[in-house]
Amino acid sequence: MATQLISIRKCLRRCSSTLLLSFAGLGAAALPASAASAADTLPATVARIKPSVVGIGTQLKTRQPAVVFTGTGFVVGDGLSIITNAHVIPERMDSARMEELGIVVGNGVETIGFRAARLVGLDREHDLAHLRLSGAALPAMVLDGDDTVSEGQLLAFTGYPLGMRLGLHAATHRATLAAITPAVRPSLNSRQLDARAISQLQRNPFGIFQLDGTAYPGNSGSPLYDPDKGAVVGVINMVYLKGLKESAVSDPSGITYAIPVRYVRELLQRSP
Repeated sequence: MATQLISIRKCLRRCSSTLLLSFAGLGAAALPASAASAADTLPATVARIKPSVVGIGTQLKTRQPAVVFTGTGFVVGDGLSIITNAHVIPERMDSARMEELGIVVGNGVETIGFRAARLVGLDREHDLAHLRLSGAALPAMVLDGDDTVSEGQLLAFTGYPLGMRLGLHAATHRATLAAITPAVRPSLNSRQLDARAISQLQRNPFGIFQLDGTAYPGNSGSPLYDPDKGAVVGVINMVYLKGLKESAVSDPSGITYAIPVRYVRELLQRSP
């Protein structure tokens, strides 16, 4: 009887080990290849593209603080072109006191630097802006050229969600392309219609990327890219969430939008 009990215990131990190994193998096999690839390559991609992600703001030397952050941008092309959102560019600047538009660079509060830039291209319809630097070129990101992103694809975006509140430290967020939707906010009733809404409805709406990631106002202009290759597929945009009566800092929405990169390419072709 004792011998039989020992044999049964040995059998149970062998079966348990076999089941554990089987479940472990099943878990690895169940993970999609694209998800495993993105998880493996994203850290290296982030390290490579972070030098290309910059802040956008203005500098007025007689102001305190002298540099005011307005959004995020990223370097493309020859290393002297910066792409951001049009709504990140201030509508008015104090030219009499020599306020300058430019990029904000650095790794913390004490190492923030400012480089002046000039606005050379503006696309209000797609909320994009093109700035040009002078001087030394910066590392540039590559723009995706085939526009083959699809719903369900894993992506990432890097930017400055809280601006310079915690120092100028770029943060990266993962996101899934949840949907490609028309860039028109529907009005629930006629009282919500205004001149801008009617104008949008009269135009053929372009497709915009809806993401399941959380972005903050400082993320406006951040590059949305493929985690594996690092190629830019879109530009994070926050204006399509305006008017939803939420506090973007204390209660951010889990839905974020991005402008497809094809409109960045078109803007660069039109700009000098």
